[in-house]
Order: sequence, then C-alpha cells, then structure tokens
Amino acid sequence: MKTQYARKQENPLFQNYPDEQVLSDLDLLKDGKLNYAALILLGKSEAIRKYLPQNNIVVGFRMYHSMIQYTARKEFQLPLFIAIDKAWDYINQPASNPLLHYNDGSYIFDIPSFNKEAIREAILNACCHRSMLIQSDVVIKQYPDSITITNAGGFLSGVDMNNILTVNSVPRSKLMSEVLQKTGLVERSGQGMNLMFELSVQEAKPLPDFTGTDDFFVSVTLNGLILDKAMLSVLNRISERGAELLSTEDFLVIDALYHERPLNDKMQSRLNRLIEMGIVEHIGRKKYVLARSLYAATGKTGVHTRHVGLDRDTNKELLLKHIRQNNEVGTPFKELQQVLPSQSRSQIQKLLRELRTAGKVISVGNTSAARWYITK
Repeated sequence: MKTQYARKQENPLFQNYPDEQVLSDLDLLKDGKLNYAALILLGKSEAIRKYLPQNNIVVGFRMYHSMIQYTARKEFQLPLFIAIDKAWDYINQPASNPLLHYNDGSYIFDIPSFNKEAIREAILNACCHRSMLIQSDVVIKQYPDSITITNAGGFLSGVDMNNILTVNSVPRSKLMSEVLQKTGLVERSGQGMNLMFELSVQEAKPLPDFTGTDDFFVSVTLNGLILDKAMLSVLNRISERGAELLSTEDFLVIDALYHERPLNDKMQSRLNRLIEMGIVEHIGRKKYVLARSLYAATGKTGVHTRHVGLDRDTNKELLLKHIRQNNEVGTPFKELQQVLPSQSRSQIQKLLRELRTAGKVISVGNTSAARWYITK
C-alpha cells in the first residue's frame, strides 16, 4: 500500500515512513487501535475470518447460464489490496477471458472479452458499497459471455438504476473509499461507474445491466460480447478525433445514435458539442446521426445511408414509381405514406410539391380525397 500511495501522491519518501505513521495519516489507526477499514484493506486472512468473516470475494465460473453448479470456484478472503489482484488474475485466464478479433480495414485487432479496468472497478465498487450488516460475500458469477457482480446492500437513498450516472454517490465505507482513491486503486469518487459505461461503449459492448438489483442486493452485469464489430471501426475514428475530450454522456449519445435508440434530455444537451467536433450530423427536424465521414473512413458508408434513410431523389423516385403504377385510378396520400413510412406527413407533402413544381405530377381533388397522377 505504501508503494502505491507514494506513486499516486508522487512522494517517494512516503515509502520510508513508519507503518504506524502511515496508518495514522490515512485514519486507519485511531488511538493506537486499527479500525474495520484497516482490517478490510490490510488485515491478515486469519484476522478477517475471525472478526469479519463476511468480508470475502467468491468467483464462480459456469459454462452456461442455466448451470446451477459451478465449473470452477475460488474464494479470496484476503486484504483488499491483495484480493483485487488475485480475483482479477483468476478471472483473466486465457480460457475464461478469450480475445475477440475484429477487422479495421486491412488490419486485425483484438480486445479481451472482459476489460480489466471495468471489472476491477466493478469489484472495488461492490466492496466499497457493500453492507457488512448482511452476512453475504461479494459474489462474482463468470460465464463465457458475461460477468455478474453482486454485493449485499441495495442502492443508498436517492440512487436508482435511472440516475446512477448523475446522482452524487456516497459509499457505505467512506474512509475505505478515500484510501483507495489516495492509493490510485479506484477512480475519484463517483467516477468508477462512469468508467464502466464509457469502456462498454468504446468496446461496442452492451451497457452495464443492473437487472437483479433490489432493496437488499446490487447486481451489475458486464457483457463480454461485441454487439457490432463495424461499430469498433467507427469508434476508432472517433478516438482519433479526441476521445479523451468526451464525457460519459457523449459516449452514451454515440452508442444511442449508432443503435438508433432515442436520446433523453441529458443526451440531447450534448448534441451541439458533438456536431462541432464533427462526430454527429443534424439531418432533419430533431433527427441526428453519426457523421458520414466516420463511416467513410472505415469503408462503411452503407451503414450511414441506412441510418439516414433514403436521400431526397430516391424518395421522389419511389413516389413517382408508385403513382405511375396506379395512374389509371390515382393514388391517395395515405398510400404514399405507406411507400415512405420513415418520412413524416409534412416531409412527403414537401416532396410532392417539388414534383408538382417540376411538372412531373398533378393532384386532382381536395383534402383527403385528392389523388395524385403522373403528368401526361
């Protein structure tokens, strides 16, 4: 711990301080007595088993989600500074954390199924937020495609699955969290969860899932599968434009736009900045997509076209084709809406006005009874 603290604080002399002074400076020693935070972080296994037996990390590996019995299992009733490395090493075995390969142009790259930073952050988060009043281990269920980490104690008051990225988080063990921050083992307060979401987007994986969380336990699942390998190429182009300048909300906007999900108010507030950075395009009233240049750089402009929809000329040709096929009886407006279901009523009306101005179509009748014909 002293070595890590000295490195984090850029004070090499800290390694030479007496142990009692170090413990006292970090508030782990009070009036000559060690507290529970010191036991969890630095205590010997024998002392942990005697005074705090629920302070235990259990990793179980199962080949299938339907399996009840584990294929492999290991417990880590160790001081947290040691347990976190041991737990990760156990998770990070080649057979249980295989590399995933993807192409970007003519090059082949790989990423691990489970990201080291994300998994370590999730485990440390579980240890800092767990309730010691409930006699339950921190349980890690590992499968080939996902990892679920569960800790005792539900979300604290005011925190839920909808605001977990925006509300100020207070760990149950504030002292332990502060020591972990000072030694560089975790992100600064409240940022660990953001990191998990950002890494999920950067690796084109599903966002962290809190299904199974209730008033007594918090469960978070980190998925190890790549949703869309083409997205990784797009994200690489975004990284070249300065991914370090992007916030968690920016990454969530990118993820939502790529997968064509609606944006909430918080995400929409980030659009102007992303447009300025050349990452997002505004293509219509309240409609945004990732920039065409991102797809073009990866040779995937077809994906951009699919997200944007057909261009104006193509839409006009589809309208003309349908009107031409029904020219004897005429075409009512509602049929033209079926031809272009992704276009709004006003957008289709504008296309028809342009076609009429060009002398290609005429309308006969008024209001909803009007029918459209090809100009002879």
